[in-house]
Amino acid sequence: MVWSKRTIGNGSAVRTIVAMLLVVGIGDAKADFVVGEAVNLGPTVNSGATDWSPSISSDGLQLYFESDRADGLGREDLWVSTRAATEDDWGVPVNLGQTVNSGTGDWGPSISGNGLELYFSSSRDGGSGGHDLWVSRRATTGESWGAPVNLGSTVNSSSDDIYPCISFDGLALYFNCSRDWRLYVTRRATTDAPWTAPVAIPGYMIWPGISADGRVLLFGNDASGGYGSHDLWARTGVAAEDDWGVPVDLGPTVNAGSWDCEPTLSHDGRTLYFNSNRGGGTGGFDTWQASISPVVDFNGDGALDTADLDILIDFWGTDGPLCDIGPMPWGDGVVDIEDLIVLVEHMVEARADADDISNTE
Repeated sequence: MVWSKRTIGNGSAVRTIVAMLLVVGIGDAKADFVVGEAVNLGPTVNSGATDWSPSISSDGLQLYFESDRADGLGREDLWVSTRAATEDDWGVPVNLGQTVNSGTGDWGPSISGNGLELYFSSSRDGGSGGHDLWVSRRATTGESWGAPVNLGSTVNSSSDDIYPCISFDGLALYFNCSRDWRLYVTRRATTDAPWTAPVAIPGYMIWPGISADGRVLLFGNDASGGYGSHDLWARTGVAAEDDWGVPVDLGPTVNAGSWDCEPTLSHDGRTLYFNSNRGGGTGGFDTWQASISPVVDFNGDGALDTADLDILIDFWGTDGPLCDIGPMPWGDGVVDIEDLIVLVEHMVEARADADDISNTE
């Protein structure tokens, strides 16, 4: 069955479809947490050196990062690890080579949504300051990266311009500037248009990471009330207007008593990649990941059942945040078929887990 807003447009139809699913065996279930436990990506990706600034491609098959491991070309080089499918393990990282990397420091890669632009910062010659923002391009995802191009004096300053993060549509570029350690954003009308003068975003934020839908801005901060030296935080809002909400700490499942930094999200928003120097890693800083799941137990009774369905239906067609859980874990601004699908997916998965447990008892 193909679900759409046209075929499912009212509460009665929603109840009918979920009732059909309940008949085939979806019962009570425990809801998921918002952020799962952090998991190290392991020694294939991480080294005994510092591995930093992960950036995941939109198809989830390429993980770009910087590293100062011994077999690089400069102080820090850009590397990529690949996998054939999202269920597979990551392969041995490959250096991006002399075309992209220089003999100096090359930092903080950020891969565009279409996979054709790779932004990063570098202290190589030809820039405006200590570190500038550069971009390397390729015609197709199967080709090699071309020679990097400096973003120019409209974007770059005489200070260090670092930690770029390109939006999924390629029309906004977030980055930090060392002159005041503020977060800036520069925009362009199309991917062929020039970048505009950067605008500062209020608040102290470093290491920006923007979600594919542009609704969540992740960042690092050493503000009081956290769990370590630097924590990962999130703000939600309207990215086009930089109207970001109050910062929220991502919590103790991902933040430890250490430096937790450089967040980036998978395209579907369900996996967070970040760096940390916590114990249990391979080197100074390692890349870790954590799952992100919506809270689907709307009434908090520890079960997923028709009571949660009724709550979702009550909010149908509104922007009710309680039930806005899809397609991203934080929703899309309206309670509709996307949220129903997410709710049912969790019910199915939880029932399968319950069946596995009962079969082993």
